[in-house]
Amino acid sequence: MARAQLIIASVVVEGRSKSQVARDYGVSRFWVQQLVHRYQREGPVAYRPRSRRPHSSPHAVDADLEDLIVRLRKELAKQGLDAGAETIAAHLARLDRATRGDRPIPAVCTIWRILSRRGFVTPQPQKRPRSSWRTFCADQPNERWQADVTHWALADGTAVEVLNLIDDHSRLCLASDAHRSTGGPDVVTSFRAAFTRWGLPASVLTDNGAIFTAKQRGEGRVALEVELGVLGIRFDHSRPYHPQTCGKVERFHQTMKKWLTARPRAATLAALQSQLDQFAGYYNTQRPHRALQRRTPEQAYTARPKAIPTGPVIPAHYRVRQDKIDTGGSVTLRHNSRLHHIGLGTRLAGTRILLLVDDLHIRVVNRDTGQLLRELDLDPTRDYQPRGLPPGPPKASRPPPPASPAAGVKAGRRPPAGPRP
Repeated sequence: MARAQLIIASVVVEGRSKSQVARDYGVSRFWVQQLVHRYQREGPVAYRPRSRRPHSSPHAVDADLEDLIVRLRKELAKQGLDAGAETIAAHLARLDRATRGDRPIPAVCTIWRILSRRGFVTPQPQKRPRSSWRTFCADQPNERWQADVTHWALADGTAVEVLNLIDDHSRLCLASDAHRSTGGPDVVTSFRAAFTRWGLPASVLTDNGAIFTAKQRGEGRVALEVELGVLGIRFDHSRPYHPQTCGKVERFHQTMKKWLTARPRAATLAALQSQLDQFAGYYNTQRPHRALQRRTPEQAYTARPKAIPTGPVIPAHYRVRQDKIDTGGSVTLRHNSRLHHIGLGTRLAGTRILLLVDDLHIRVVNRDTGQLLRELDLDPTRDYQPRGLPPGPPKASRPPPPASPAAGVKAGRRPPAGPRP
């Protein structure tokens, strides 16, 4: 039996006073009186509990403002832009009063409830709670840059690559360059353009791609490692198979692709680059960023002083490497992201050596005896570096061997007649 039914029965059936019933059940006399009056008007329906929701709310969002929120959600999603509750609140704040009226901007949680009620929010209980995230962020602009390559396809299905560079502190898009296939010289070109426009960073963070490091292959340093070493910029790499370390640039890939998907596919690489430039301009100067308290990346980048390189300066292509001469009598050396072969002779195949590299000057030393096997200046325009030996003498022509009598007999010819003994 419900509590309301007990209270009503105590007054109506037992004839007890309302004050006494209120004291016995620990409720107010006014509520007992309301229950009895409700029972007298409606009968047994008064036993059922009723909602305490007010019949009207003067601070509720009106229908026009709710329709404006929904319209902003659709427009932002159609353009491939972020359309969450916080982003919609930021766009509402930018609208003039002629469009928004004198109505106050709803809270973010109110906008989220409106979107959920209209069916624009899909529950995702499988996601980790935000309280479990462990994030890091640079304290200054140019303190750390992140770089990575992502894939895209042109209108005819041709696969291309996009190299993205962002600032860790402000999320500013430093460069977004499209290539058929991104190589070491392309990466250096993009970084040099970013250095000219935004200044030198204190450090750079990338994954372990072949265009970023040769540490996994044991082939010395690639072009980007040499470029950053000369400028005193510290170069860090993420743990293998752990893209979360470069999570900011990975998230930037997603934002960029969402924007590109909402537009016609570019037919050429130049058209794709034009789209990327347009997106970078919008992303840096107009798009409010949630991690930046709804500021734009450009505002966050210019708000603090910039960091500068403080790492040790590493001379270009200065290194010592251990290797072994292959069966073809040569050893490989990577210079400026290009592999070169240095000839040493097949008689030295299998010999363990040391490569002493000082830019283009190379010395090859026998690791066991210390003997200098070869010293040369690398020619970057050639793949194979010959030993420079003089050409050998031409092979002498040999006269044909004389025919024997037995061979003539076998061929069906008689030997020449001569005097008999």
